[in-house]
Amino acid sequence: MGPNAHMEIDPVSVKGMLERGEVSLFIDVREPWEHEISRVEGSTLIPLRQIPASLARFEGAKEVIVFCHHGTRSLNAVAWLRSQGIAGAKSMAGGIDRWAVEVDPNVPRY
Repeated sequence: MGPNAHMEIDPVSVKGMLERGEVSLFIDVREPWEHEISRVEGSTLIPLRQIPASLARFEGAKEVIVFCHHGTRSLNAVAWLRSQGIAGAKSMAGGIDRWAVEVDPNVPRY
């Protein structure tokens, strides 16, 4: 278990949580051009640089899943969100790329 183990969740687990309705917010922190190429159904695009200005949207949310392309930006977002008191924030490990491999092969990879 690495230092980010408690901050990350694998895509298959995220899919299960989504199916059970356990995710309060499912946030894509990639750029709009990336979102044009591929997206995960049910997610909301809030580019990383806009996260601080969007903090109010996260307040009171129990389970927050954040993802990006490979998992680096989302981990940064989760670290910041947790520092602001959003304890339920987790990063989807491997990002949308790993989601495409393990969960939904119809999601384009780039």
